[in-house]
Amino acid sequence: MGRDLDKERFTEAEFAAFGKRIREQLGDLRELLDTPGFGQGPTTIGAELELFLIDERGRPLPRNSEVKEALDDPRVVLELGRFNLEINLTPTPLAGEPFERMSAEVQETITKVDGAVEGGGALPIGILPTLDAGHFTVGAMSDQNRYRAMSRGIRRLRLEPFLVKIEDLELAVEDVILEAANTSWQVHIRTPPEEFARLFNAAQLAVGPVLAACGNSPFFLGRRLWEETRIALMEEAVDDRDVERRERRDGRVTFGSDWVREGAHELFERYVRDYEPIVPALSEKAERYDVPELRLHQGTIWQWNRPVYDPADGGHLRVEMRALPAGPSCADMAANTAFLLGLTLSQSRRDLTGYRFAQAYQNFYRAAMDGLDAKLSWPGWEGEFEAAELVLALLPEAREGLLAAGVSAHDADRSLEVIAQRTRLRRTGAAWQRETLARFDGDRERLVRRYRELALSGTPVHVWP
Repeated sequence: MGRDLDKERFTEAEFAAFGKRIREQLGDLRELLDTPGFGQGPTTIGAELELFLIDERGRPLPRNSEVKEALDDPRVVLELGRFNLEINLTPTPLAGEPFERMSAEVQETITKVDGAVEGGGALPIGILPTLDAGHFTVGAMSDQNRYRAMSRGIRRLRLEPFLVKIEDLELAVEDVILEAANTSWQVHIRTPPEEFARLFNAAQLAVGPVLAACGNSPFFLGRRLWEETRIALMEEAVDDRDVERRERRDGRVTFGSDWVREGAHELFERYVRDYEPIVPALSEKAERYDVPELRLHQGTIWQWNRPVYDPADGGHLRVEMRALPAGPSCADMAANTAFLLGLTLSQSRRDLTGYRFAQAYQNFYRAAMDGLDAKLSWPGWEGEFEAAELVLALLPEAREGLLAAGVSAHDADRSLEVIAQRTRLRRTGAAWQRETLARFDGDRERLVRRYRELALSGTPVHVWP
């Protein structure tokens, strides 16, 4: 979904032809993944950072096209909402000091975007507290065919309004623009095909306790909701299932329903079997290592952890981890990445298929709702634990996973110490926002302005005043 399309409307014949082609390309991809030596290479990581643009008062500023044009930086692309931008960071080897490099690039790019916003600035935050219902109109959508086509494709499958119910919030909207309320920090790690299943399953397990320590989205439309409200909001904002039939168990945004037992092809096959296309753009010719329609289709299914097939460098696989929020600062996002990758790598050494998937599923949603206060379980440990206790107990395992992958002890320790301090002090981005809004007597605009000032300083949230 990173490229724009040459049109926004498609015929039923094009939907049928696209469906046929992605079924054919499943076989092509399976053959590629089974080729000896395919996708081998050094382990690299990358990330995508979604940002809000805000005006001087701290309210959403719908000027992403103008900012992108002023920047002229290929790393910066438009997002769904006109008040959102995405930064694609440079892939970097996992060995050495990847988190120091990542933190530096995040700081550099956020500062660059911030400086290009006339009459405002940039903000890395899960959900902007100053959003109101009036911001979610058709006119708020970025002026690109791909987003209009996506909206039409989902409405082709679902005629009813999108219903959002989170705690005491009930909201009905006619379009997918509500997805623009959420901005994420999405982490990628390259993996050989034969190691994909274990790494992917480990990411599914690891994301629960990691998310508990990373909450940064406690407010939406003036209401205090989940610690990481993005999770519920995103799942309901683009749910293409028919309200009456609900023939498919999982929505288009989902945690999933079982472990992967063989490899990435299981997930691609499920995406083709269970999800109808919504953007049936056909390519004229594909290179040997490319499966463009299948990649486009996969890009319209937003599982919280999902496979990515990239034809670059002769083709390779990645696990994309999509559940973490944007922000608060470059130091926090680098630390969140270290904890998530380290814990994933350490858990990938074990066969998790004997552990009840329902417990990993439950951990994820409990963490999103209650953050460090959530009650979580862990394989091989009896009973349930407060998330803060579990996070601190798992940090040594995350460190071990990073060191085994070649990360320097200095980089690993500095990054994981941010998580440790944040957890001990219970000072997540969500906690800081709640405390500060209370101190500011509910003034959301003042909260956002203060948040921006501190976030752009680059200091981790646990030391923010």
